[in-house]
Amino acid sequence: MTHLEVGMFQTLAVAVVSIYFGDFMLKRFSIFRRYCIPSPVVGGTIFAIVTTILFSTGVLSFKFDYTVMNSFFYNVFFAATGMGASLSFIKKGGKLIIIFAILAALLAFLQNVLALGVGTFMGMNPLVALMAGSVPLTGGHGNAASFGPLAESMGGTGALEVAIAAATFGLIAGCIMGGPLGNRLVQKYGLNKTSTAIKEDGGTNNTIKALVNSKRAHHAVFILLLACGIGQSLFLLSKILLPGINLPIHVMSMFGGIILRLILDTIRGDHNELYQSIDIVGNISLSIFVSLSIVTMKLWQLAELALPLMTILVLQLVLVWLFCYYITFRACGKNYDSAIISVGHSGFGLGAVPVSMATMTAVCNRYHYSHIAFFVVPVIGGFVSNITNAVIITGFLNIAQDML
Repeated sequence: MTHLEVGMFQTLAVAVVSIYFGDFMLKRFSIFRRYCIPSPVVGGTIFAIVTTILFSTGVLSFKFDYTVMNSFFYNVFFAATGMGASLSFIKKGGKLIIIFAILAALLAFLQNVLALGVGTFMGMNPLVALMAGSVPLTGGHGNAASFGPLAESMGGTGALEVAIAAATFGLIAGCIMGGPLGNRLVQKYGLNKTSTAIKEDGGTNNTIKALVNSKRAHHAVFILLLACGIGQSLFLLSKILLPGINLPIHVMSMFGGIILRLILDTIRGDHNELYQSIDIVGNISLSIFVSLSIVTMKLWQLAELALPLMTILVLQLVLVWLFCYYITFRACGKNYDSAIISVGHSGFGLGAVPVSMATMTAVCNRYHYSHIAFFVVPVIGGFVSNITNAVIITGFLNIAQDML
């Protein structure tokens, strides 16, 4: 088999082409628009399928250099998210953060109950079965890489491979599920009646005005880079002050954005058009990050999943849908904001926070933006849930080991 090294900028170009191709597919096939599937997901998934076919047939394999660019655009997006949080807005989101944190922990707990219960019933090693629970789903690839080796050291042979493959499955499923879930909630409960939908071509005259103004565009980019710098400083400081606690750097970048937003709000003048420019830069960064994440996926890992694991993962999809549709939506207020939060919950409940952001954006592009959802979901999915999930996983690993 021929192995092809794809450089950083070449990988970035592939991601951009995939976005354009996704846009083309959305215009050509209404089903993608109807179910709010993001264009980076559509184009990136098709590209990942092509690379999987080439790999599986022994024709060609790709090695992408994407880590640096991935991290850069990820953090810029979260800095832009933080810039959208005013002081009054943060106060408003406080109650929802507590509610959503409890819901995220509860879903992670149920995911592990399902994985352990079904896996044991089907004769699997309990430690391996647990690798189809909240480790790869709520936790994503990061937790899969962290807890997989731990499960193997406890007696779960092959746990790492299972966790990585299950995380890939969850990433794809989360990208596909979020849009239809949000669309159904909005349509069923008539949540779009009291709002003005955003046009598919990108927005309003104010947004276009903000984009073409050179000075504001420069300020928007510079401010976001400053926020990322503050975020990394906070990240390094947390390593010193809070040893043993892993605070993701993208959450620190969001806090950097919040700090700059609070400072800007104290300066006299109307900054709304600047904030619009920042939103535009943030959305561009999100599209590129999501596309990079998907075009570099190794879908052939899913072929290694045996029937028991596929059974567990399919049941996990059902669990996440029912939980987000019936519990998250109602507990968070049964309104438009709670519908978008439910979309975000399905995203990181199956894949990762970037999946949440992409699917929430796709639904909001069809209806209207939810500032509260874009604040609450990253805080819980990117920070609080990492802590609660780790505690829950540790408890279940001990239970699984006792079952051997």
